[in-house]
Amino acid sequence: MSTNGHPNGHANDLPTTQRAAQYSSKTNSISINSIPLPTPSKDQLLIKVASASLCHSDLMHFEPNEAGIVLGDGRPVTIGHEATGTILSVPENCTDPTLKVGAKIGFLCPEQVCYECDGCQIHNGWCADGKAVMSGFGRDGFFQEYVVSHWRNAIVLPEPLDIYEAAPLFCAGVTSWQGVTEAHINPGEWMAIIGCGGLGHLGLYLQRFTHAKYITHEILGIQYAKALGYKVIAIDLVDQQLEEAKASGADYTFNPKDDKNYVKEILEITNGGCQAAVNYTNSKPAYDSTPVLLRTGGIMMIVGIPQKGVTLNALEVALGKYQVKGASNSIPQKMGPCIEFSAKHNIKPHVTFYKLDQVQEMIDTMHDGKARGRLAIKFD
Repeated sequence: MSTNGHPNGHANDLPTTQRAAQYSSKTNSISINSIPLPTPSKDQLLIKVASASLCHSDLMHFEPNEAGIVLGDGRPVTIGHEATGTILSVPENCTDPTLKVGAKIGFLCPEQVCYECDGCQIHNGWCADGKAVMSGFGRDGFFQEYVVSHWRNAIVLPEPLDIYEAAPLFCAGVTSWQGVTEAHINPGEWMAIIGCGGLGHLGLYLQRFTHAKYITHEILGIQYAKALGYKVIAIDLVDQQLEEAKASGADYTFNPKDDKNYVKEILEITNGGCQAAVNYTNSKPAYDSTPVLLRTGGIMMIVGIPQKGVTLNALEVALGKYQVKGASNSIPQKMGPCIEFSAKHNIKPHVTFYKLDQVQEMIDTMHDGKARGRLAIKFD
């Protein structure tokens, strides 16, 4: 393990314990605990965390779900799965020459995967080894001062990207990017962005729909869509989010709660419907109302995951009235274009920073729908 040139001293000079924000399934609560520093395996980087941002998926710890997702094994687990930091040590088997001690990086969350099988070319959760675990859920995540991560999860930040502001790019950003680009439409064509919280603001903001209210998650999809030359229609139930969407470049914005004729208006504006509609919400009603926004043969992108199952009209899909595709944070091999594009086009999330001790305040703010952009821990 290489530690030469570590800007803050040799790895042996590091503390033996650290503070972490951990979720306990026994109490269904979060607490700040003292835990040992992790020891990197033969494949892992040791990283000093700069910033770790809160994702809506982190709130799944506190909520029931019908997706069959099991979060951890009952032991306290450090939350968080999108972060940036500085490399403190590099494993000897690392073949990426850019990953050096002192490099500023962002990194994804899979561990115990092979990165090579057919499943790992789609999503590491499908790794054929069957041992895949995601940081922040089945193993300790990134809301702690020091973390370890497989070197293949990491990428050096391009110079224009700020190490603190860039943290949300490593879930919200790459997910927004995949949602927009996997639709494969052409410049000048219409894309509906449904949900203008965090992901929607980045592909606009990702939101969830719980107890008859939308809750903000992220905001990057519009910026990507506009930079790619698409015409964008933003749809949301919160006027404040639509204002953010307009500021991010949306050509038109609609609030279905206030405008009951919004579908008719969209069909008129687009001369028959959008070529693609990207749904970043956790809302089953939002998914149910997505196909009517599409022209014949249009593409519905599934990105947000509702607590209730999505219902599709099999006959319409079979006859090609619309197509259905999915997108997620994808795999480490595919994050490079997103990060490079973000740097080149100055695409970045709006981030509000907190201290680790304020993690419950962050969670409450997101849960209550009061978040503006991304919320992140900034470590000293």
